[in-house]
Amino acid sequence: MNPRTVFRIVGTLLLLLGASMLLSVGIALIYGDGDALGIAFSALIVMATGSLLVLLKRGKVDLTLRDGFAVVSLGWFCMSLAGSLPFLITGAIPTFTEAFFESASGFTTTGASILTNIESLPHGILFWRSFTHWVGGMGIIVFSIAILPFLGIGGMQMFKAESPGPTADKLTPRIKSTAEILWGVYVLFTVCEVVLLTLGGMPLFDSACHAFGTLATGGFSTKSASIGYYDSAYIHWVIIVFMFLAGVSFNLHYHALRGQPKQYLQSPEFRFFASIIIAAVLAMTALRLVEGDPLEKSLRESAFTAVSITTTTGYATANFEAWHPVAQIALVLLMIMGGMAGSTGGGMKAIRIQLLMKQARVELHKLVHPQTLYPIRQGGRIIQEEIVLNVLAFALLYAVLLAIGTLIMSLIDLDHVTAFTSVVACLSNIGPGLGGVGPTDNYAAIPGVGKWVLSMMMITGRLEIYTVLVLFTRTFWSR
Repeated sequence: MNPRTVFRIVGTLLLLLGASMLLSVGIALIYGDGDALGIAFSALIVMATGSLLVLLKRGKVDLTLRDGFAVVSLGWFCMSLAGSLPFLITGAIPTFTEAFFESASGFTTTGASILTNIESLPHGILFWRSFTHWVGGMGIIVFSIAILPFLGIGGMQMFKAESPGPTADKLTPRIKSTAEILWGVYVLFTVCEVVLLTLGGMPLFDSACHAFGTLATGGFSTKSASIGYYDSAYIHWVIIVFMFLAGVSFNLHYHALRGQPKQYLQSPEFRFFASIIIAAVLAMTALRLVEGDPLEKSLRESAFTAVSITTTTGYATANFEAWHPVAQIALVLLMIMGGMAGSTGGGMKAIRIQLLMKQARVELHKLVHPQTLYPIRQGGRIIQEEIVLNVLAFALLYAVLLAIGTLIMSLIDLDHVTAFTSVVACLSNIGPGLGGVGPTDNYAAIPGVGKWVLSMMMITGRLEIYTVLVLFTRTFWSR
């Protein structure tokens, strides 16, 4: 690994991040809440730090695969660290641990919050809080590879490390063009949602912040009651649609926008993902109807909750902790699955669950016919054995991290439900869990040690586990 190369690229990321803070400065000046100076000072610190790191190495930079992993992991940690400065300097969040937790939750699009009175925050801070979602949603690393080539820095290694899902697909031969396409679709959907929410009566500021949280599958809201604050079926359904779109692979959206909408139904992963959501909505609606709730309300709240949890957005319109225990168990399973590969959603990803199920079926067939070969197919193509092994190892690492995290959280005197679901919610980048971190609660009561554990879970989960854990292997550091 080349430390100076890594630091230079991380410095470039910090420069971009500091510049993006100026948008929040403009919002703060418009509303005049008194937070503009604190955010501006934060931007200055971040850009100055980034400039110093950039000066460590000049000239053309060639990234190795190890450099790519180091840049992504270190870059995400440094962004979370830098993103906490506006909270600290303005006094919106007075302690470093909680400010880092909120910032990491934003950039990883987790949406877990320690804030108890969100409406009291100044507009500049609220905008910055939601903007961290939007930047982290598509991935600031993917965004940067559209710019870094101009600086003599290649980006394919970083895209492999950052891209969600078992493999990193390129839409065009050049990674720079791929990043531009992905961000173009991302911006288009964001603008569309802002317009639709505004037409539904939501203030423009709130529309923008909620669009950031929706397309990033983040979940930070400008209201303590989340989307439940808005008693509007229209607003709820608009957000349901865009949450679903955000949980779908952006590769499919690109092809659909180019006149190939059949790509959706031709994708086995999309059919599996959509089928799971539809089944969950129907089952939850049925349970709500049995309990005597009205049909429209039951369907809307079930659809909102199922889509929000599956796509790992984490917005809420209902207290699902009061629902039938079967519905709660189903929601936890949806948390673990998450969105599609190539989406902004977290979790294990639908395609991994599909491949695990297919591999399990193959093993059952082998018990009866041990000499027969059973290749695993996806979309008519045979899946390479190394990808299947990668998925199996990923599932094992996910389970190990979940077990270790739950054990640690239990040791700091949290009840078992809160301990388990808080780790699931952070590792899968969802936000709300059950128990003490349910949809009507937050993470303020979690002890400081627990907040750091969950922060690391957020970052590890956002970077798909391997990217972070590989840094702790002897192989990575050996020559």
